[in-house]
Amino acid sequence: MHEYSLVQSLLERVLEQARAHDATAVHSVTVRIGPAAGVEPDLFATAFEHCRQRSRVSAEAELIILSENERWSCPMCQSEIGRGHQLSCPSCDWPLRLTAGDALSLERMELEVPNHV
Repeated sequence: MHEYSLVQSLLERVLEQARAHDATAVHSVTVRIGPAAGVEPDLFATAFEHCRQRSRVSAEAELIILSENERWSCPMCQSEIGRGHQLSCPSCDWPLRLTAGDALSLERMELEVPNHV
């Protein structure tokens, strides 16, 4: 269940940004999770629901999870290869490299900040 530690780190970063912008609330947090990231989206969402309550600023924050497809490419001939192929290039037989789909990234956060007029 490393999702809890990932969510804790994510919320630390979000709250750091909230403090830097004098935010009074975090309305939403958008993350992108690739299928090869080693993160279970449902467990991540459950962990977020529990951990967001630890701060008044993030207590009502909504979690939005976006998915990302795996992409593979050949470092030799630069061919883009779709998911489901063997791990070697069909054109030149060179071992493929994963180029997308293995990340967990913070894409966006929506903060409520006071109107400084």
